[in-house]
Amino acid sequence: MQPSADERLRRWRLVLGGEPGAEGTGCALTGQDAAMDGALGALYGGGRSGGKDRGAGLGASAPSVARWLGDIRTYFPSSVVQVMQRDAIERLGLATLLLEPEMLQAVEADVHLVGTLLSLNKAMPETTRETARAVVRKVVEDLEKRLATRTRATLTGALDRSARISRPRHRDIDWDRTIRANLRNYLPEYNTVVPERLIGYGRAAQGVKKDVVLCIDQSGSMAASVVYASVFGAVLASMRSIATRLVVFDTAIVDLTDQLDDPVDVLFGTQLGGGTDINRALAYCQAQITRPADTVVVLISDLYEGGIRDEMLKRVAAMKASGVQFVALLALSDEGAPAYDREHAAALAALGAPAFACTPDLFPEVMAAAIERRPLPIPEA
Repeated sequence: MQPSADERLRRWRLVLGGEPGAEGTGCALTGQDAAMDGALGALYGGGRSGGKDRGAGLGASAPSVARWLGDIRTYFPSSVVQVMQRDAIERLGLATLLLEPEMLQAVEADVHLVGTLLSLNKAMPETTRETARAVVRKVVEDLEKRLATRTRATLTGALDRSARISRPRHRDIDWDRTIRANLRNYLPEYNTVVPERLIGYGRAAQGVKKDVVLCIDQSGSMAASVVYASVFGAVLASMRSIATRLVVFDTAIVDLTDQLDDPVDVLFGTQLGGGTDINRALAYCQAQITRPADTVVVLISDLYEGGIRDEMLKRVAAMKASGVQFVALLALSDEGAPAYDREHAAALAALGAPAFACTPDLFPEVMAAAIERRPLPIPEA
């Protein structure tokens, strides 16, 4: 149904702010609408409402911010609350207030809030740390519920298909590939294909089939990617057929593999906001590879290299030449590609390792393609 003329004016009034009529709608807000207008005005400004300055802001007062957080959760859905919280932290400099436990209990937890908390990790007092861990754990558990089952199912299938056999049992026959392999044996008089060669799925053995190395840039712009990569790292580590290593880096390197049983520990082991030395990080990862033909290396970085560019590219080329499947992700998040070094991205593409942004929902398909050594499902720009 189309909204009425009065409803359209009301919505425009909430968007535009200002004294009644000053913005051109001639519509005055009362009751809950006026309260919503005040909550929007405190963050976004834009004139006056009801005689009060709509651009007064929230100030640095924890009580006023806590009241505002309560108001927006009352008036707006969760998805809008998360956007407004993010804008408040960025526009009004409220990040330091998150060091107070009372404030953390009032916010709507999401991936961006986790990124902010991780950036404050070293400055966080002990009185806040446990509350912060509880907030981070809630987000991580929600992400695991959303992502884990599909990831395990997709990769288990990829691992089975990567171990193809030529004399399969009937239930293990890959009919699509078998038909394609035997099209020359098509008999038109019978309208059928006579298969001379059967192609089947191998059943995953109990031992490790693939090694996966997640190499994650922890510079400040990669916060959401660090969160998602840590969750995926824990999911991969839970699969016995995949040996997973997780390495985070800035100008230093931290191997967090031994903490993969708890992604919250992984996240609090990171330190967002440093420089970037991709070459040094890849050198470390290269040294850990013992089975190149069965290894997938995933570099998650915006590619702003502070180290030795030519050495970085040589390492990628050497790994690929040895049989490693190399995947370069500019981001692992729902936000699309960040600002990134286009020259380095083009250089990686020339080596056969195109760099692209990947959503969490696409990541299992990307990993499955890498495991099966087929073209990656690169999203359209």
